[in-house]
Amino acid sequence: MTDVTGAPVDVLRTLFHSDQGGHEQVVICQDRASGLKAVIALHSTALGPALGGTRFYPYASEEEAVADALNLSRGMSYKNAMAGLDHGGGKAVIIGDPALVKTEELLLAYGRFVASLGGRYVTACDVGTYVADMDVVARECRWTTGRSPENGGAGDSSVLTAFGVFQGMRASAQHLWGDPTLRGRKVGVAGVGKVGHHLVQHLLSDGAEVVVTDVREESVHRITDLHPEVSVAADTDALIRTEGLDIYAPCALGGALNDETVPVLTAKVVCGAANNQLAHPGVEKDLADRSVLYAPDYVVNAGGVIQVADELNGFDFDRCKAKATKIFDTTLAIFARAKADGIPPAAAADRIAEQRMADARRP
Repeated sequence: MTDVTGAPVDVLRTLFHSDQGGHEQVVICQDRASGLKAVIALHSTALGPALGGTRFYPYASEEEAVADALNLSRGMSYKNAMAGLDHGGGKAVIIGDPALVKTEELLLAYGRFVASLGGRYVTACDVGTYVADMDVVARECRWTTGRSPENGGAGDSSVLTAFGVFQGMRASAQHLWGDPTLRGRKVGVAGVGKVGHHLVQHLLSDGAEVVVTDVREESVHRITDLHPEVSVAADTDALIRTEGLDIYAPCALGGALNDETVPVLTAKVVCGAANNQLAHPGVEKDLADRSVLYAPDYVVNAGGVIQVADELNGFDFDRCKAKATKIFDTTLAIFARAKADGIPPAAAADRIAEQRMADARRP
């Protein structure tokens, strides 16, 4: 069912009446000449211009694309708040298979739509978009980050994303086992693409035993060719059931923690790079009930957004790495707040982020 504008009624209900709504602005973009169909969602600008990446994905429906944009942009508000950035949360999705429909004309058209927001939204890379794509978008929009160094950008943000996740793992180890090292721990990494393969390097350097899986065989081979000591699980279902697993790191798409996976997890810690790991509200309590320590995804994977935000002021890698290192302290503070309030870490992180946004709104 649609309203008089043709927009799905359930989307409007989400925006105006549900706890998952509250977005300041949602822009539906279409350029018939290039085939562009996109959604730009601004959840909050309380802390500053909304910042978040552009996802290029073959959604099953336009409704699914809108829902993803809403969820992802809301998550960016919390991520940017917890990272201590002066940015609100935004996200964009482009509908379509990037391998089939991504063209220079389409990216330029998208850049014009982002530019039309006048700086309320700053875009960057996400699933399906890369540094080279942001270079194209930037030709039409100066509020574009994640560009190549040759074009005044910081390049690949997955390096610091992985570093931040590693800091979250160190904090988890400190909280649970009293020592911030992964030496001797068995860590399972699901998804060894952009971020996951960098994370594996950190884990091996710290002395961890690593097990990996990925739907792309070439990604697994890239790891095992360099590090034959790394074990391979057949798939994620096998990985999460691995005997003796200490830490599970979901580093692919969201929804990894759900009613089917949580009951069979062997790991005592979940800490990974994927966004929106909790499939639905209540999963965080299920994890806590099983004594599984969950490091909130939007806290530990903030290294990338720290990097792209810094790009707006003239990128400095050492400055960004120093900020990403603080993810260790932030994660420990969340665990302490969770214990003090008697709530799961995900709820504790939400409370801290919401307080920062609320404080920013006060006159």
